[in-house]
Amino acid sequence: METFLIRAVQLILSLSILVFLHEFGHFFFSRLFKVRVDKFYMFFNPNFSLIRAKKINGKWQVRYFAKNVPANERPKIGADGDVLLNDKGKTIYEPIPLEELADDDWRKYPESTEWGIGWLPLGGYCKIAGMIDESMDTTQLQQEPQPWEYRSKPVWQRLPIIIGGVLVNFILAMVIYSAVLFTWGQEYLPFKNATYGLNFSQTLINNGFKNGDNIISIDGKPVEQRSDVIENILIDGKRNVILSRGGQTIDLKLPANFAQKVLAAEESDLISVRYPFVIQEVSAGSAADDAKLQKGDSVVGINGKQLFVFQDIATELNASKNSQIDLSFYRNGQLMQSKLQVNENGKLGVGLKSPYEFFKTNKIEYGFFESIPAGISLGWETLSSYVKQFKLIFSKEGAKQLGGFGSIGKMFPQFWDWQIFWSMTALLSIILAFMNFLPIPALDGGYVLFLLYEMITGKKPNDKFLEYAQTAGFILLFSLLIFANGNDIFRAIFK
Repeated sequence: METFLIRAVQLILSLSILVFLHEFGHFFFSRLFKVRVDKFYMFFNPNFSLIRAKKINGKWQVRYFAKNVPANERPKIGADGDVLLNDKGKTIYEPIPLEELADDDWRKYPESTEWGIGWLPLGGYCKIAGMIDESMDTTQLQQEPQPWEYRSKPVWQRLPIIIGGVLVNFILAMVIYSAVLFTWGQEYLPFKNATYGLNFSQTLINNGFKNGDNIISIDGKPVEQRSDVIENILIDGKRNVILSRGGQTIDLKLPANFAQKVLAAEESDLISVRYPFVIQEVSAGSAADDAKLQKGDSVVGINGKQLFVFQDIATELNASKNSQIDLSFYRNGQLMQSKLQVNENGKLGVGLKSPYEFFKTNKIEYGFFESIPAGISLGWETLSSYVKQFKLIFSKEGAKQLGGFGSIGKMFPQFWDWQIFWSMTALLSIILAFMNFLPIPALDGGYVLFLLYEMITGKKPNDKFLEYAQTAGFILLFSLLIFANGNDIFRAIFK
């Protein structure tokens, strides 16, 4: 439960930062071009809001746990006193004249933005006056365009209003990457320094890899770290791998459908560095605590089997769930034995030393001015890699890998680490920018597509077409949301 909460807090905090700044990008350019912003909300607020505030006559008015302000509209009455209906039999609405609203009615002051925090932490929104958006507020659009509305502005002003969110997210990612590089530098473990070789998932083993192998090159290009392998094999589809195995050089030819096989297996840890099982900490009340294991103890065997590599020991422990084992370990150079109970999760209740403590790593330090171009470069590389990966979702195996909030949450570590948190936030900012730029109605990219059409043809798509396109886009996005989160639920229950 504690792990779930830590990941949930990291996810909500990260998405809150990204969504707020994304919507602020739209807000900034809207106000720059003197377009009114009706509402700016962090999180969604169906029916009511946790907090909503508005500056009226120079003073802030704040409401807590209050019902939302209703739309400024009323049924339109005909000359005979009856409510007017459109050709589909639906009521026609009209804006309520501002002079008819009470002085304490927030709708009387449309020039001021309503700020708020909703109760549903799945995003946020910036409602721009005179724009067909997620609010589907068409009553305002039935009136003549006003100077302060989005629709009355020229294309060259509407375009930055639309792309402002994507632009801010991408700039934010590069700023975060620069700050991370300046603060912590860049450290990785080169494969050549992995003394005990690499560990591979079952799918990789089935296709010719063997635990303890080391990867020298792929298609003749040397590789240094895990990300290089993923990029070359899964994304770029390269198939010729040179391995080092027991002092020999092995040529391995991967099948053409190797990437599909890996995706279909849904394995999370494809490649890892093999390292010794040395205890860093012991959890109070655990089996390891009962057996008096200590920090610095180095496990070298289980039930008579000589095992010292973490991955091999983890496999043996997993096969010994809810069983008592004989554990062999070294303490201060002396071989010792102990009996202890493995829990239902195949764990002893210990934390281990990092692999970085056993092998020589490469670490690059960045000064302030060096970190800026390095962060920009890392941002572009991350975007390029993500765009290449995106093609994988169009395969049957890739579609099954789609995940929702659960999958995103699992990308964060089980403990709080600021370096990982900010690196993950930068990555999610890149993803949010790219996904929002897809040419799908209801996304920023959809609006850009219509604006480009207007720039080329000189004709603006009519409001009714934009309404239908917006509705279709929301149906598509909502379906994808259900599918992605459904995948998470299915995996949680059945796998």
